[in-house]
Amino acid sequence: MKNLLFFFIVITSGYIFSQEVGPKIEFESVEINYGEISKGDNGVRVFKFTNFGSEPLIINKVYSSCGCTIPKKPSSPITPGQDDEIQVKYDTNRVGPIRKIITVLSNATNSPTVSLKITGNVK
Repeated sequence: MKNLLFFFIVITSGYIFSQEVGPKIEFESVEINYGEISKGDNGVRVFKFTNFGSEPLIINKVYSSCGCTIPKKPSSPITPGQDDEIQVKYDTNRVGPIRKIITVLSNATNSPTVSLKITGNVK
């Protein structure tokens, strides 16, 4: 019986200590497809995310692979369980295919760096 109790304590404590603490970021989607849009159309889209962690999530920096894409990050920490978004504005006066990467740097324990993608075509 003592061996069984010891085994149970070891297994349980391993489970408790293996759980990550800290902020955890989860995006609804990491890609937005604009589809076919006309020159001059609204180029603003949002990437929604949630902090599923146990501590506040801080988005340190958000940048794009091109000056034609302007991302906007949250200005304050995102508390556990809170939703927020990263806004992306693409310059739709540029005709042609859209294939851009937006990089998100945060204090998330599960994914401190996340690459978001926008695709589509401006006609």
